[in-house]
Amino acid sequence: MKQVIVVTGASSGFGALAARALADAGHTVYASMRETTGRNAVHVKAVQEFATTHKADLRAIDLDVASQESVDSAVRKIVEENGRLDVIVHNAGHMVFGPAEAFTPEQFAELYDVNVLSTQRVNRAALPQLRKQGRGLLVWVSSSSVAGGTPPYLSPYFAAKAGMDALAVLYARELALWGIETSIIVPGAFYQGHQPLRACRRARRQTASGGVRSRTL
Repeated sequence: MKQVIVVTGASSGFGALAARALADAGHTVYASMRETTGRNAVHVKAVQEFATTHKADLRAIDLDVASQESVDSAVRKIVEENGRLDVIVHNAGHMVFGPAEAFTPEQFAELYDVNVLSTQRVNRAALPQLRKQGRGLLVWVSSSSVAGGTPPYLSPYFAAKAGMDALAVLYARELALWGIETSIIVPGAFYQGHQPLRACRRARRQTASGGVRSRTL
């Protein structure tokens, strides 16, 4: 059955790949990103080119997960264009690299806002529609770091992902009563498009060779 899907943070990385795969499978997919007429205009063009080349229903939409107004507007547009919204993929996130003590509380809070509170903004905008339908699916892109065995110097990101993971579990229990399903995806490291992860990989190689260097981004 064809689904109407929105993927947050879909300008690059997991989000872009997921949006394209889902659209290629025959679904209507909204690849959300901020600044669609600014720095992400090149990614909007890439979405349009993919849709044309693959004859897929893939659409870019301006959605800033840090702004409730932007989220509300995007979700409203999706519902107006399709009459429904079936799947939400919580993929948007932000990562920094450096020793935990180097970050200020404000910087930690910023990471929590992007990785945790952003999902709450999207849920508040979209869940009324899913409850009205009596069905839907929330997909949360978590991190293998939640299960432990994490590399050093990514503490703010890992802590935020743990918070998001806990929120997802609690939401799952509540939303099941409304016929809304939950899936939590726990991927491993993905280096393409992520400067902090590439820096972490370099630091680990340097540590193994006797030289240690860290950067705070």
